[in-house]
Amino acid sequence: MGNLSDHTRGILLISLTAFLWSTSGLFIKVLTIDAFQISFYRCAIATVTVFLIANFRQVKPKFRFDLISNLCAASYAGILIFFVIATKLTTAANAIFLQFTAPAYLLFLEPLFLKSRFKLKHFATFAVILAGMSLFFLGKLDSGDVKGNMFAIASGFCFALFSLFLKWKKQKHGETNTINNIIVGNALVAIICLPVILDRMAIDGTQVLILIYMGAIQIGVSYMIFNEGIKYISATETMIIATLEAVFNPIWVFIGIGEVPSNFSILGGLIIIAVIIFNTVTANRKDKLLIAE
Repeated sequence: MGNLSDHTRGILLISLTAFLWSTSGLFIKVLTIDAFQISFYRCAIATVTVFLIANFRQVKPKFRFDLISNLCAASYAGILIFFVIATKLTTAANAIFLQFTAPAYLLFLEPLFLKSRFKLKHFATFAVILAGMSLFFLGKLDSGDVKGNMFAIASGFCFALFSLFLKWKKQKHGETNTINNIIVGNALVAIICLPVILDRMAIDGTQVLILIYMGAIQIGVSYMIFNEGIKYISATETMIIATLEAVFNPIWVFIGIGEVPSNFSILGGLIIIAVIIFNTVTANRKDKLLIAE
């Protein structure tokens, strides 16, 4: 990447991150072990990977265990474990699209906790996303689909909380580095899952290889790539490029195991992604106008 501009480098790095993130759905589906087994091994490996890479790059984590830091780690842990459970129970498309509803919750959480300005257009944005979410509960659904959808929504809500607590932490401590939250959050998932799987720790060779990829590459390395990429492009571009995860996740699952989401799910997902991109772009334009004024 030596001859690339910083902006192009940032786009490529975030695109690579989104690609790596998007592979999680397929491998969660392919693995025959349960969600708690996957979460334990995946997050234990990710914890070690991020810690080692951070120290190798001399970006040593600064661990805090105050209330805000603990909330950051706990909400990040919720994202991880609820998403795996959701993907096991419902379609990969439902799991990832419903996780991407996180910005909708932030429209209300930020004004409530961070005292940011609440705008009337937020009601319209939330209403459209809610309409998109409702489509996931139409059509032929079994109990697994409904439970999976609920866990996916929980994952999205945890994602919103994680973003909220990071902003709160920045306001209080002036910290922007999230490596410590990623390490502690992954470790927390492993600690929570360990007692649940003590009687079924054994996994075969193929599963070991997949779990090493998921922990070391799909979470560990991808996070470090993301952390590098955001240095070169705006938050708006980052958010838009990151939606590639939601686009490619169900595609890999379709190619790998032939899973096809319902038409309602596809429509709902398109609505959610479109609203997120539109809201992100328009918010960025408004910020630029305010700066210009």
